[in-house]
Amino acid sequence: MRVRAAAVIVDGARLLLHRRREDAFWALPGGRVEAGETGPEALQRELLEELGEAVESGELLWVVENFFRGTGDAAPRQELGLCFRVALPAASRLAARTGPFAGMEEHARLVFQWFDRAALERIEIRPRALAAPLRHLLDGQAPSAAARHLVQRDGADDQ
Repeated sequence: MRVRAAAVIVDGARLLLHRRREDAFWALPGGRVEAGETGPEALQRELLEELGEAVESGELLWVVENFFRGTGDAAPRQELGLCFRVALPAASRLAARTGPFAGMEEHARLVFQWFDRAALERIEIRPRALAAPLRHLLDGQAPSAAARHLVQRDGADDQ
C-alpha cells in the first residue's frame, strides 16, 4: 500500500487540481509520502517540486482509502490518501494563473488548473469519494472539526 499526501488549495471560489497529460481525470495536487516523512513534509516537498511554491500544510481534512486499478493493472492497488488544507503564501503567483498550466516536475507531465464550483460538476475527480466533499467546500460548507475517513472502491470487485 502506498501513502499519498494531497493538498486542498482553495483560492476564493476556486480549487486547484492537477492531472497527468494522458489522464482524463483530475486529482488533488500532491504525491507519495517517502519513508521517514510525515504527510505535511511530503506535501511541502511535492508542491515545491511541482509548482515551485513553499507552502505550509494546515489541518487534515480527509483520510481516503482508495482501492483502484490503474491502466493495464492486473491486480488492484490500494492507496491511503491524507488530504490537508493548504493556504497559498501571500506572494504566490499561482492565484494569478488562468487556464491550464504545466507543472515543473521533469518525470511527470502534470497539468494544473483552477476550477470553480460549476466546473467541478463537469469533470471527473479521483478518488471519486472526494468529489462531493470538495464541492461542499466550495459551497462554503466547512468540513467537520474531525477528519473524515472516506473509502473508495473502483473496479469490478466492488462490494
